[in-house]
Amino acid sequence: MRILGLDPGTVRMGFGVIQEEGEELKLLSCGVLTAARSDPLPDRLYALYSQILELVSYWQPNALAVEEPFVAKNVRSAMAVGQAEAVALIAAAHFGVPAFTYSPRQVKQSVADYGGGSKEQVQEMVRVHLGLSYLPEPIDATDALAVAICHSHHLQEQRLIMVNDQIESSL
Repeated sequence: MRILGLDPGTVRMGFGVIQEEGEELKLLSCGVLTAARSDPLPDRLYALYSQILELVSYWQPNALAVEEPFVAKNVRSAMAVGQAEAVALIAAAHFGVPAFTYSPRQVKQSVADYGGGSKEQVQEMVRVHLGLSYLPEPIDATDALAVAICHSHHLQEQRLIMVNDQIESSL
């Protein structure tokens, strides 16, 4: 299973591609997609959309996982990030790739075992989950890898539930 994780933004969008190999996760690629801050929002969203299409076309993921925007004090900013999230979901639909969204708390809980973990804790746990000798950077890419890992964990839980249901139904 190949998973493309995205940490949406309207100027910088982190991405991370991981591959499940049995019980292990392997880092295939990570980085940041960018759009010119000086461009109007529609142009930035289109630039990001085009780059996501290139990523999906190249890596051919089996799933796309996107972090939902965090709404705190700046609702306007959260709405713009929500539009970037929508662009990612539309790109997935363009290729028929199943797309999944996770809240920041779900991602942190899954990766760092604590829903209120710091960026540094998440970065360290991404390193551990992927068996890396270095901290993945930049932080936008780390966040995207965390979303991909979260989705992998979600799939593992679903597989365990299916196996448990099969065992119970055969008893």
